[in-house]
Amino acid sequence: MDPARVTVVDAGLSTTLQDLGRPGFAHLGVTVSGAADRTSLTLANRLVGNADGATAFENTFGGLAITVSTDRYVAVTGATVDIHIDGRAPTEGRRTLLRAGQVLTLGRPITGLRAYLAVEGGIETEKVFGSAATDCLSGLGPARVRTGSEFTLGTAIHAPPHNVPLELTPPRLPVGAVEVSFRWGPRETIFTARDRAALTATPWTVSADCDRVGARLTGPPLSIGSVDLPSEGMALGAIQIPPSGEPIVFLADHPVTGGYPVIGVVTERDVDLLAQAAPGTRIRFTPLRNEDH
Repeated sequence: MDPARVTVVDAGLSTTLQDLGRPGFAHLGVTVSGAADRTSLTLANRLVGNADGATAFENTFGGLAITVSTDRYVAVTGATVDIHIDGRAPTEGRRTLLRAGQVLTLGRPITGLRAYLAVEGGIETEKVFGSAATDCLSGLGPARVRTGSEFTLGTAIHAPPHNVPLELTPPRLPVGAVEVSFRWGPRETIFTARDRAALTATPWTVSADCDRVGARLTGPPLSIGSVDLPSEGMALGAIQIPPSGEPIVFLADHPVTGGYPVIGVVTERDVDLLAQAAPGTRIRFTPLRNEDH
């Protein structure tokens, strides 16, 4: 018997395969990568009975369409998108049974930026350093998903019963002006008190120049100017200030080192939120309690 497969009818504007990444290899110059919004990936997998870190589709800006060779549950989380199966909206919500040959299509995001589509059994593909995540900066992992791509599906062992609640947690998406929590450091002392105050007082805007590597923000620049620092390790969520004075927040595919000063680091929970912030979203940085400067 041929293995169950999922076929990409339309890859949309940008779709990659993602899991929870490849931690533990920074000393080799390999970043963790993985889903930009880890919470949404985990939820999608749980809804169809997969392990939290099973490989799924990460789709940016909508347009992804798939079909399966055998009946499988599918779940869509993350950005709010219209879901259609053979042109009709499913009645089941974010988790639904996709019959063999039916085509499931994701529309453009209404709220948020990235949608996660998990298929029961998970996607099986070659792994690099233990992960099937596509790292768009280094090129590690599978190539970007293309229209016509086919992938083998794993065994559906834990098919969810019909009476399992669909909404395990409400979606957390950027609406209006978004508050992003962070911790100061490690290089905040390089900045003046005026610059540190400006970081938290300024309503920054997510620019169109954002991807899985980082979110560039626009607003009145900080006055840091050019700083001569040796290259040092970079963490997920690092708020790096280049000579332009406008922050860059590092996301899933960030480099492991960098030479611009890091004024603070966004909490892991709010990195997920920032990964869903579309261009034009307003961002305010809020230091964690007892960390005000």
